[in-house]
Amino acid sequence: MFDRNNRTPRPGGYRQNESSREQKDNQPMTGRTPRPRFNPNQRYERVERPERRERFERTDRYERVERPERTERREGFRPRIQRNEGMYSQKKRMEYKQRYEDPTKPIRLNKFLANAGICSRREADDFIQAGVVTVNGTVVDNLGAKVLPTDRVMFHDQPVRRERKVYILLNKPKNTVTTTDDPEERHTVIDIVRNACAERIYPVGRLDRNTTGVLLLTNDGDLAARLTHPKFGKKKIYAVTLDRDLDEDTEAEIRAGVVLDDERVIPDALEFTKGDRKHIGLEIHSGQNRVVRRIFEKVGYKVAQLDRVSFAGLTKKNVTRGHYRFLTPKEVSMLQMGAFE
Repeated sequence: MFDRNNRTPRPGGYRQNESSREQKDNQPMTGRTPRPRFNPNQRYERVERPERRERFERTDRYERVERPERTERREGFRPRIQRNEGMYSQKKRMEYKQRYEDPTKPIRLNKFLANAGICSRREADDFIQAGVVTVNGTVVDNLGAKVLPTDRVMFHDQPVRRERKVYILLNKPKNTVTTTDDPEERHTVIDIVRNACAERIYPVGRLDRNTTGVLLLTNDGDLAARLTHPKFGKKKIYAVTLDRDLDEDTEAEIRAGVVLDDERVIPDALEFTKGDRKHIGLEIHSGQNRVVRRIFEKVGYKVAQLDRVSFAGLTKKNVTRGHYRFLTPKEVSMLQMGAFE
């Protein structure tokens, strides 16, 4: 080691003497060529590299053999049925445990046809009066007729089989009508889930055309009735965006209850985000039609955006707008037991 100022070796350092350096430079190098030192003052010329040798092609070892076209199919050959691209595969579908039904308990014939996915209950009444439904070989045209689960029901000379239950949760987008069939040919929620299953499903309850959020579709009529009937009081949570901030007097009026159709509707909860009185979280149990929009219209406000974030305990978590998923067996069991509010 050396001192930068006087270039004298420090104690314990090493310095190569001139004789050893000259002796090392004069030694002949065997098997290696000396590497030229770079001189910044010297000009260099670019030397073109020789062309590379073309890569060897093994044409002598491999030859492409053209396969003859198949003109005749072997006997017994059946073409594979192509599955619809939008159809859910059977592996992805949820298998739900069927609820026990008392074989001795009769049910209405129109309900039996609706549960089988033939048609709605109103349409079933028309078919029954038309005489196209038979029970155990006898034509039944009485609207109040009841059948047992073990009876043999025929519709247009075709046996009626009970469908398995399907439960689908949809995150409804805007400009979509909540109905199975629209006479004005607008986009409906059934158009979104058309390829989800072969069973006939229908929406549980209604959402306005411009209202987004959680919507349940199923073919389980009993469950749909329990979720929509007012006496069960299923909880709904909405994210409301108003046209302007909600003042304190109007807030107190809404909390006290607003009269709609001779019924006082009292929200269960009304919350704001911090420092923002335009975006509101509203929890309500009422099952009236367009209840949220009518509440704010009653007090002089207009709802700019409305999104249902929860319905009967079901949320749209991990479901993007305009997409859907099948309910898990645990969620279905909770709904059937009434565990969700």
